Amino acid sequence: MTIDDISGMGPLVARLSRGGQRLRQADRTHPWVLDTAVVALVFLLFCLPDLLHDGPGDGDGPPRFRLAFTQLPVAGMLALQAGLVLPLLWRRRKPLPAFAVITAVFVLQWSMNVPLRADIALFIALYSLTLHGRLRHLPWACAAMAGAMVLVAVRVSPAVSVWDALFFLLSTATAALALGLMVRIRRAQLAGLRDRAARLEIERDQRSRLATATERTRVAREMHDIVGHNLSVIITLADAGAYATDMAPERGKEALHLIGDTGRQALGELRRVLGVLREAADGPAAGPELSPQPGIADIGSVCAKVRAAGLEVVYRTSGDVDGLDSGVQLTVYRIVQEALTNTLKHAATGTRVRLAILAEGSRLRIRVQDTGPAIRPGPPNEEGHGLVGMRERAALYQGSVSAGPTEGGGWSVEAVLDLTPRSGDR
Repeated sequence: MTIDDISGMGPLVARLSRGGQRLRQADRTHPWVLDTAVVALVFLLFCLPDLLHDGPGDGDGPPRFRLAFTQLPVAGMLALQAGLVLPLLWRRRKPLPAFAVITAVFVLQWSMNVPLRADIALFIALYSLTLHGRLRHLPWACAAMAGAMVLVAVRVSPAVSVWDALFFLLSTATAALALGLMVRIRRAQLAGLRDRAARLEIERDQRSRLATATERTRVAREMHDIVGHNLSVIITLADAGAYATDMAPERGKEALHLIGDTGRQALGELRRVLGVLREAADGPAAGPELSPQPGIADIGSVCAKVRAAGLEVVYRTSGDVDGLDSGVQLTVYRIVQEALTNTLKHAATGTRVRLAILAEGSRLRIRVQDTGPAIRPGPPNEEGHGLVGMRERAALYQGSVSAGPTEGGGWSVEAVLDLTPRSGDR
């Protein structure tokens, strides 16, 4: 066979595959059609010749072989053929009862010393039982099959040696059994592959949904930090500017400048966050205007805005905080920003805030303590989104966040981050 011959078989194989798929689909929709077709085929190929020629022994083989068997009338032959062939109608739905009925008729037939070509139904029933039945029934079925084959070998012994007959009959039964097992194993393998493919597809969808939910949480946290902090500062500055307009116009003008700076910063951060969510179809020209993520160096400007809003902020650092990686610095910046925003929302003008960022070996401690009200308004036993966001950020570095009133009056927020490198980060 040449390469051209092999390549030419491609369309034929594709057509056969499509035809097989259509047949399987039709069989699932109308299972009785295939079972009826098998019965009709067996009747035409194996039952009808016996009816037309008065049995397989008539005129076939040596005289001693023809004289060894009993000839039945047509009615009796039809009854035995019906007992052998009709149970094949439920060979797939009830394989064990079908095999049992066919075996019983087969044994009765050979006990009467009547040979029939329809005996092929016994091998079809064994194949169907192997393919569709329970495997624990096979030993009993094989034993019954072997007994029936011994009976046949004894009956044909005048013409054929018992051992030769047994070898041929048991080889045929073994072939039917092996074919059923092979098809069953192949179907089980295909079912396992389909099930694995379905599980992988489900896992892929779950990972996609989990990644989407994680990204939404991250974006929501960023939006809350940006919008919440900057709007709180803008509102406080606007209130202070309105109050100072009549008494100290210069202070009101300064507040307006700070409101503009804060708004521009918020707009830039919003553009950066929303820009990464744009689809790639927008093209490079429509890309977002990117800017570096804020870090510890930017905390000073946050403190300045809070001071301009009327609070007194004392800020100090300890250790090599500027040498931390950008991810840790962004986490520290957002935690400090959220803590100062909460203080700005709940504390009165003149409140003193002490902010400390301490790098102590493999740990980084953030402490924000104010002299504002010890009880913050809100639903009882319910944490706000800001505190939840701070804890989510700290959890990225195996850290923790605690918040609550202090003994001397006021409110304190403390976060501890673990800076020990993880194995996956090396």
